[in-house]
Amino acid sequence: MPFIETDRQILTRCLEREAGAWEEFVDRFLGTFVHVISHTAHARSVRLTQDDIDDLCSEIFLTLLKNEFAVLRHFRGKSSLASYLVVVSRRIVVKSLVKRKQLEAMGHVNAHQSSLDQGGADHVQRLSDSEEVRVLIAQLPSSEASIVRLYHIDGKTYREISNELGIPENSVGPTLHRARERMKQLKVASDS
Repeated sequence: MPFIETDRQILTRCLEREAGAWEEFVDRFLGTFVHVISHTAHARSVRLTQDDIDDLCSEIFLTLLKNEFAVLRHFRGKSSLASYLVVVSRRIVVKSLVKRKQLEAMGHVNAHQSSLDQGGADHVQRLSDSEEVRVLIAQLPSSEASIVRLYHIDGKTYREISNELGIPENSVGPTLHRARERMKQLKVASDS
């Protein structure tokens, strides 16, 4: 898709810091960013609240504003501005989701429970520290342990796990569910 004149004008006005240009840019591309966030989270099996989406939008906008619009200045016009912004925003969202998932898995942050939910896993207890996570994962069968590590610690998608382990993609979710149940039981037994 070509770089259209409307987008060229908005971009030029933003880079020249014309009054109202940034607001026009936000109005034009906010829907694109929300779509990218929702699609990326869905593809990575992460549920987001409206607050999560707002936070990720803010992160995208801050990245675009950073260093005098450095990201926007790197746009060369070889595609549509929307296509370029989709790629940029997806990278920001993926990086943020992976980082958040890793921190949550290690118990370092109190994240929105919805970001941990997948396939009815809202009952999964957050583990208090990384040592406890390692102990519980070590007690799982190796096939389950590998999938738990790849999904919760490495932030891989079901498809990436399927490709890496050579297993059917549709078996990843049920295996994660079984592993979470087993870890929950192991945690309850160790706390008794």
